[in-house]
Amino acid sequence: MAKIVILTGAGISAESGLGTFRDEGGLWAHHDLAEVATPEGFARNPARVHDFYNARRRNAAEALPNAAHAALARLERAMPGEVLIVTQNIDDLHERAGSRSVLHMHGQITRARCAACAGSWDAPPEMRAEAPCPACGAPATRPDIVWFGEFPHHMEEIWAALRAAELFVAIGTSGSVYPAAAFVQDASRAGAHTIELNLAPSDTVSDFAEARHGPATDLVPAWVEQVLATRPARD
Repeated sequence: MAKIVILTGAGISAESGLGTFRDEGGLWAHHDLAEVATPEGFARNPARVHDFYNARRRNAAEALPNAAHAALARLERAMPGEVLIVTQNIDDLHERAGSRSVLHMHGQITRARCAACAGSWDAPPEMRAEAPCPACGAPATRPDIVWFGEFPHHMEEIWAALRAAELFVAIGTSGSVYPAAAFVQDASRAGAHTIELNLAPSDTVSDFAEARHGPATDLVPAWVEQVLATRPARD
């Protein structure tokens, strides 16, 4: 079981050019989330929802991992089997930076899912609701994204990791979306040391034992350097 559990949010990808959602000027300031990020919105107008996520998919494909993503991948390589990244992000920048132990609790923009049989597959650059499912043939293609009102992925595995962690670190998250906003409390109750690395104090900053604020591309590499410098030497 991982000793270090790291939660990442939109703030870690913002410096790669991917917009955050809840900040002033973020994506939700320009789109009605009820129309593009709920099952009901998809049922009303699947073409509009696909247009929204097709644009997000293009943006994600054009973005490059930044120094924060690279630092977390370095940490995982230096501590194999001891680091787990739980991300609220739907992009694949962690994987492209080299991280392998990544759980996408809100799904992935690079994946498609069938609303009829729940089968999933690699998403094409442009998705359409009427495209047939490769498994069952139903014209029920949707992005493999967890929308508002749906249950996040991998939660049993995440909760088990939080209970076993020695260190929980939240990077670039607003602390306003549950269940992720409660992870710091879950980890603290289990005895983990908790750290927030965020551009500004989150809604849950008071729940952390330690907090550092500034750009992720500055904070995360510095924190990784600190962890590796203080790591006991192996025999």
